[in-house]
Amino acid sequence: MKNDADDAIGWRSQELRLFEPEMPLIGKERNVMRPLFAAALVTMISFTPALAQTIEITPNGSAPSAVGTPDQFTGQVVITPLFPATDDTRSTMGEVTFAPGSRTAWHTHPAGQLLIVTSGKGWVQQQGEARREINSGDAVWIPAGVKHWHGATDTTAMRHIAVSYMRDGKNVDWLEPVTDEQYRK
Repeated sequence: MKNDADDAIGWRSQELRLFEPEMPLIGKERNVMRPLFAAALVTMISFTPALAQTIEITPNGSAPSAVGTPDQFTGQVVITPLFPATDDTRSTMGEVTFAPGSRTAWHTHPAGQLLIVTSGKGWVQQQGEARREINSGDAVWIPAGVKHWHGATDTTAMRHIAVSYMRDGKNVDWLEPVTDEQYRK
């Protein structure tokens, strides 16, 4: 049965969706509220309610950061794991920092991915569609199986939190690199 509320926000759609809170705030107040909205969205979506017996905290710096590999990224990219997949969360969470001009290879996610831009400006593109700009505070839902890439703009670095959902023990299928020509379009 189709749920109109789900369809209105794009959960069942096969296209990338950018979510921005509609707030009557301006200037600095809006910039402060957008990351708070994004954090609340991650918490709401990625954690299954009340199955765990205790609160679990992953201390900052407890997992080492890694430099992105050339088969998965172009340019300078640093990935910092934040939370591993568990039976309760069914997703991985990491912070990914892209230097200007850096980006992922084309890839898909078997169960979808949520990106929350925490700083800078970037681009995201679904295969066959126009490249779209993403900014600090934006949340991007990428449905399962949608071929896409994301990264910094050519002049501005970008950092995002990536929540990648698991299906059959897998959260991503890496494909070919994004060419410079594809990146510039």
